[in-house]
Amino acid sequence: MSGRRVDINSAKVDELATLLGVGKARAEAIVERRQSINGFSSVQDLTSVPGIGNSVIDQNSNVLSCGTYTSHASSTTPSLHSNRHAAGSSSCPTIGSKASSSSLRTGTSGPKHSMSAGPSGIKPTARTPTTSFSASARRSNASPVRARTSALKSILNAAKASSIGSQGRHGKASRRQGCSAAILHKFSTPPYSGRATRRNKVSIDTEDSCSPGPGVSLRDSNRASSSSTASSSATSSSTLNKSCIKRKPSEPAEERTQKGSSPTKRLCRPHDSLNLRHLPPTSTSILPGSNSPLKFNSSRVAQYQQDNIETPRRRLSSRLQIPPNLNEWLKTFQQNWNVPEQRLALDELINHCEPTLVRHVMSIIEPQFQRDFISLLPRELALYVLSFLEPRDLLRAAQTCHYWRILCEDNLLWKEKCREAGIDEVNGKQTRRRSNSGVPRSPWKSMYLRQHQIEYNWRFADIKQPKVLKGHDDHVITCLQFNGQRIVSGSDDNTLKVWSATTGKCLRTLVGHTGGVWSSQMSNNIIISGSTDRTLKVWNADTGQCIHTLYGHTSTVRCMHLHGSKVVSGSRDATLRVWDIETGQCLHVLMGHVAAVRCVQYDGRRVVSGAYDYTVKVWNPDNEECLHTLQGHTNRVYSLQFDGVHIVSGSLDTSIRVWDAETGECKHTLMGHQSLTSGMELKDNILVSGNADSTVKIWDITSGQCLQTLQGPNKHQSAVTCLQFSKKFVITSSDDGTVKLWDLHTGEFIRNLVTLESGGSGGVVWRVRANQTKLVCAVGSRNGTEDTKLLVLDFDVDTQRL
Repeated sequence: MSGRRVDINSAKVDELATLLGVGKARAEAIVERRQSINGFSSVQDLTSVPGIGNSVIDQNSNVLSCGTYTSHASSTTPSLHSNRHAAGSSSCPTIGSKASSSSLRTGTSGPKHSMSAGPSGIKPTARTPTTSFSASARRSNASPVRARTSALKSILNAAKASSIGSQGRHGKASRRQGCSAAILHKFSTPPYSGRATRRNKVSIDTEDSCSPGPGVSLRDSNRASSSSTASSSATSSSTLNKSCIKRKPSEPAEERTQKGSSPTKRLCRPHDSLNLRHLPPTSTSILPGSNSPLKFNSSRVAQYQQDNIETPRRRLSSRLQIPPNLNEWLKTFQQNWNVPEQRLALDELINHCEPTLVRHVMSIIEPQFQRDFISLLPRELALYVLSFLEPRDLLRAAQTCHYWRILCEDNLLWKEKCREAGIDEVNGKQTRRRSNSGVPRSPWKSMYLRQHQIEYNWRFADIKQPKVLKGHDDHVITCLQFNGQRIVSGSDDNTLKVWSATTGKCLRTLVGHTGGVWSSQMSNNIIISGSTDRTLKVWNADTGQCIHTLYGHTSTVRCMHLHGSKVVSGSRDATLRVWDIETGQCLHVLMGHVAAVRCVQYDGRRVVSGAYDYTVKVWNPDNEECLHTLQGHTNRVYSLQFDGVHIVSGSLDTSIRVWDAETGECKHTLMGHQSLTSGMELKDNILVSGNADSTVKIWDITSGQCLQTLQGPNKHQSAVTCLQFSKKFVITSSDDGTVKLWDLHTGEFIRNLVTLESGGSGGVVWRVRANQTKLVCAVGSRNGTEDTKLLVLDFDVDTQRL
């Protein structure tokens, strides 16, 4: 838009729609408003258009301009005025020159008229016979639907005025009460259709009824409107034509104001009738209930007429037949009925309307509520309001218009939405690229949409064909590690294999152990493995080289836990050892258990171990001191979780115990499982436990309460072998050959992710590991019915689509 300017008085809809914060709907509203007021006088007049505020004008101030408005009305339609003069009317007093000037701008072609300037208007005289009303005009005059539509407008405007009046808003209306009363009286009385002379008939002209004949120039109209008022009184009292209406007595506007009815009620809308703000403040008119005309200063009339030649207003059609007694009904509605009665009357009125009339009522009411307050607010306040929307609603709001799209792409706004959704950081590869609309897209928004699509893929999308990684022949996969790029599998065939999670290829086979591998850990490109050959080995995953072999244990290394550059190993020799993986040295030996150590946890400060001697011990590895011996289990301890504050132990006695790591006190005993707790995972005080009884339970360890039990008709049919959970999902595997997905918060079964054909007849899923987008399953069988292999399922999305 920087290359040219946009003239608001001549620009078309497509040009206006390109302005910031406008869009096509508002552009159409600008054009409609421009036509209804016959052009804008300044750029600031755009604020009168619904949805266009100062903020929109400020954004486009460098391209907006306001030129001279040129009417594009048709020049071929015979004027209504010429038809009236063909019927023999001789003169028509006017309420002001606005009517004359407005009709002159229609540019109607037809027989020429001579004119004589009078003090209150222009009296055209027909030189030649003119055409009569067309058939369509006669049908319009006789249409009951048009009459009822006009009545509905008056009723709705009266109802609105009553509501405004009850709130005491009389300041602005008091300056227009005379005009309001006159126009209301005209709208509430049917047009005169009888003989030309009758008592108590007055002439209240409109732009249609008293416009000068075609061909009259603006200069002549101006001279006519500036004549003296002496002959105006005589002319208005003696001249009657078909535009005259029957006057019904009613109370003056001053009395209505005193009674509390608001004179500001909108008797007509700017686009379909006279605009009260532009009626002349001085004129010769007759108010309802008064037999004498109100006389005003003629110089003020002339000045007003001169001013309004520049900005003529849309004319009010006088071809509608207004139902009789409408004024009395409106007065009763406004003054005699309370709000509930008014609502009842409106309800009944709408119930009796045709669908076309109801749509017309909607077209009047809806624009009153269509105000773009977001564009009118400062950017900071607008973003604050939008921050209360859900992400789904923000995406919908972004489709409203260009300016809303800019607001809804705010990076800080979407960063907050990501924080609420638990999305911690933006992918480092994300850049702020432009969308199809040219608005830079927020990296946080792209990340949120990606997370949303990934969640959808886990829940509902068709599962892609998994990658099949075959290896280890028919041996059991005893341990599994996964860091997003690499997969490391350990087996009782004495080897470990390193796989690419992306391509599914086997990158390395780590050979060196002389016994089965039963435990492993991985950090970056370092792999540590423990074997039945009583050693630990440190491997370089990139080269497959064995960096260190750690000797010291006298039996199978059954468990280990890596933290930083130190690893703690537990063995069936009842001891634990702390190793430095960089140097290969044994730093500490922790002795105290009297049976095999089955599980161990290390947070860099404390070591926690569980053993077959039914106890759990807490160690200070620096001085090799046993701080606490946690007693309470009545059978072997098979699983442990430690978050630095709480210790959770699972045992063959079917119980799960929660301990305080500092005091050694047992805080809760979690009962509910019926067999061995084979696997557990703890995050943010939420514990998920899998049991050999085929159930999975979700616990709150701070209260000791069981939140959910994952069971029902879709539960596992055999022992749970492994589990993992995230902020929304729980993934479980079982001896029944399935991997199931559950909702963490509701405990509802979502679907099966893996179902082996040999499930139930020997096929087993031994281990599962998952990250945000991938799931790795180690499967096989104990009777040869299923090949030993790894299955890799991908739930990621194409970032180019976001």
